[in-house]
Amino acid sequence: MSGIYIHIPFCKQACHYCDFHFSTNLKKKDEMVLTLVKELELRKSEFQNEAVATIYFGGGTPSLLSVEEIQLLIDSVYKNYKVVDHPEITLEANPDDLSAERIIAFSKTPINRLSIGIQSFFEDDLKMMNRAHNADEAKKCLEIATQYFDNISLDLIYGIPDASNEKWQQNIETALSFGIPHISSYALTVEPKTALDKFIQKGIIKAPSDELASEQFYILVDTLHKNGFVHYELSNFGKPDYFSKNNSAYWLGKKYIGIGPSAHSYDGTNRGWNVSNNTLYLKSIQSNILPIEIEKLTKIDRYNEYIMTGLRTIWGVSMIRIEQEFGKDFLDYLNTTSKKFIKDELLIVEQGILKTTSKGKFLCDGIASDLFKVG
Repeated sequence: MSGIYIHIPFCKQACHYCDFHFSTNLKKKDEMVLTLVKELELRKSEFQNEAVATIYFGGGTPSLLSVEEIQLLIDSVYKNYKVVDHPEITLEANPDDLSAERIIAFSKTPINRLSIGIQSFFEDDLKMMNRAHNADEAKKCLEIATQYFDNISLDLIYGIPDASNEKWQQNIETALSFGIPHISSYALTVEPKTALDKFIQKGIIKAPSDELASEQFYILVDTLHKNGFVHYELSNFGKPDYFSKNNSAYWLGKKYIGIGPSAHSYDGTNRGWNVSNNTLYLKSIQSNILPIEIEKLTKIDRYNEYIMTGLRTIWGVSMIRIEQEFGKDFLDYLNTTSKKFIKDELLIVEQGILKTTSKGKFLCDGIASDLFKVG
C-alpha cells in the first residue's frame, strides 16, 4: 500500500516559526490546482503496481482551496491511480477556514480526516506565532467539526517562551475536552531565516528553553497516557484505531508520491523532491517536465533512515531486519554503538527490538544520530 501527498503552497499569512514552502500571494492558486492535476496525470506510471491507501493534503494551508478544488484533486487521484476501498483522506486545515458551512461541505466529500492547526488555545501565544486565527475560532471550529468528523487530529506547540507548565497543562486539557482522538505536538523550533529567528536575535522574543520543552513534553506524555492515548511516534499520540495511516506509512518505509512544489517522494530505493519555487514548478509541469531531483539512497543511507524513523516510533528497530537487510557488519555496529545508551537506560532491547525508554524518548533524534553509520 502506498500514499499520495499533495502540497498546497499557499497561506494567508506567514507564521513566525514556519520554514515550509508557501506563498502568501494567491493570484496563481487556480493555475496551481490545475497544474497539480497535471502532475498527478504525469506520474501515474510510478504507481502501476501500487494501491493508494492514503491521500494527504498538506501545505501551506490546504483549507484555502474551495471544496470543488479539493474534490477535483481527489477525483484526479481516483482517475489515474488504483485506490483501496475506504482510503484515509486527510485535509490539513486552519480554524479560521473552518466555518460551519465549510465543515459541512467538506464532510460531504471523500475527506474522512481533518488535521487542524490549533497550536494553542491562548490569544497571546497565537499572536506571538502570527497565526491567522484567534482562540475563539480554535474552540468554535472544534465544536462544529466534531459533529461532522469522527477522525480529527489537532496540532499543539509546546516550549513557547514564558509559557508556564500550568498554561501548557491547560492547553492539553482544553484539547481533550473536545474528545479529539489524535494529537500531534511539537516543540517550538527556531528555524534559520524565519521571523522568529530574527526576533530572537534582536531580543524581541526570548529563545526557547530546551529544559522547558523537555518538561512540557513529559507533561504531555503523562497526561495523554492517562487519557487513553498511545504515544506511537515522538510527536504523535492517538487513541487505538486512530493512528495517522499516512504518517505511519512514512515511518514504516512505505512508498509515496509527493505532488506539488517542494513535495518529497520515496519509492523504496530513491528519494526525490520537487523544486521549491511556484513559478518554476508551474512552468515545468505545464511543459510536461517533472521538476524533480532524485537521490539514490545507499545502503548506509537506508540504514540511517531506518534507525532514525524506527527509534521515533513504538515499532522500534528490528535487529533481525538489520541483519537480513543490511548484513551482520551493520548489526555488530548497532550492537556496539547502542551499548552506552542501553547502559544509561535511554534505550532498551525487547524481543529483538531496539526502542527508546520513557527516559530516552525526548532525546531520540540525538541518540539516533549517534547510532548512524558514516562512510
